[in-house]
Amino acid sequence: MTRKLFGTDGVRGTANVYPMTAEMALKIGAAVGRYFRKDKSDTHRVVIGKDTRLSGYMFEHALTAGLTSTGMNVFLLGPVPTPAVGLLTTSMRADLGVMISASHNPACDNGIKFFGPDGFKLSDEAEAEIERLVFEGVEAAQSQNIGRAKRIDDGRFRYIERIKNSLPSSLPLRGLKVVVDCANGAAHRAAPEALWEMGADVVAVGVSPNGYNINENCGSTHPETVSEAVLRHNAHVGISLDGDADRVMIVDEAGKVADGDQIMALLADRWAGAGKLNHNTLVATVMSNLGLERFLDARGMHLERTAVGDRYVVERMRQGGFNLGGEQSGHIVMTDYATTGDGLLAGLQFLAAMVETGQPASALTQNFERVPQLLKNVRFGAGQAPLELDNVQRAIKAAEDKLNGYGRLLIRKSGTEPLIRVMAECEDPVLLDHVVNSVVDEVSSSVTTDA
Repeated sequence: MTRKLFGTDGVRGTANVYPMTAEMALKIGAAVGRYFRKDKSDTHRVVIGKDTRLSGYMFEHALTAGLTSTGMNVFLLGPVPTPAVGLLTTSMRADLGVMISASHNPACDNGIKFFGPDGFKLSDEAEAEIERLVFEGVEAAQSQNIGRAKRIDDGRFRYIERIKNSLPSSLPLRGLKVVVDCANGAAHRAAPEALWEMGADVVAVGVSPNGYNINENCGSTHPETVSEAVLRHNAHVGISLDGDADRVMIVDEAGKVADGDQIMALLADRWAGAGKLNHNTLVATVMSNLGLERFLDARGMHLERTAVGDRYVVERMRQGGFNLGGEQSGHIVMTDYATTGDGLLAGLQFLAAMVETGQPASALTQNFERVPQLLKNVRFGAGQAPLELDNVQRAIKAAEDKLNGYGRLLIRKSGTEPLIRVMAECEDPVLLDHVVNSVVDEVSSSVTTDA
């Protein structure tokens, strides 16, 4: 079955434009409710969280209507980080968790992510069945079996307590000045509160959401904001989250940014040294830098690569019994503590390394030398499939031939935006620039945009 709704991370798009409409959200709610409500009892539960986008209100109510129409009881968490939804799905014994967020995308977008009763994101098979139910329609519950909806006011505090418990109480953060950029998103209250309660001197930015400014010149996609704040406040370290706080970038005391690869290298090395890294293996995607792989190999560790998307990282971790994985973009997954990427949790692990080693952030964020990597995006219009065009395929083949033995080329369609991502790694910067631009130019000349 061809996927019509679901991408690599749920359903996502521009709010009030198909498929991200209130009508479709109602249908999705009814379909997922029917999928998870296996009997006619009134014990079926779903928790719903959201980030701070204005359209979150619309989708929250539409999903609630669809879910209750099939007999599901809905618990509304309000604005909480995505990992909080995974946590509360299990702790509240819910059948289903829903997060309304488009993560790092601009405020005009929104999305719907689903978690199963185990707190992990749904499988491809489950999403395919839900899609089928969306388009075929579902039978509503009898009137006496319609579900209820209730607000839960303490979801954020439950999440904060779990986050704090990931570090020993004997490891306070007193003496550390930490800048945290919450992207005007879901963690705008939880992240500063958690850090303050653990003793850090907190400078919070990106904590004034207005429905429109999520990820706007702030957060993990704009780490220059936290870099400037670290320098301005003479802070020891900066933590930059994205709109739903499932990814993170770390900024050292000099304002230099470390991506997910550097964070994973640090954690893998520390965990392996403590005998905590399962099977001495880190799971990352095909986007992770070759320098990370060389770093792990030199220390007797192994890198498992997956397709792009934290859900695929988690699937491989569960299959292989691995407990650390993530993405270069900053999704860091630690299944000893959480079921999905958690930017704040990863940030706390980094702060713990600073406290335990006594080293500055700059000494912990440059673990390996990156192989030169170049990534460019090409936007395309609705209904187009540029990677299927013969001229684009020829350009890709020519670029691969030129890189043969010198580096690697990765071309893919984004699972969350109408973009073709062209990435290459090569020690020769001139060759690197040439092969990426040759493909980008060919794709660009073959597409139109909807802008």
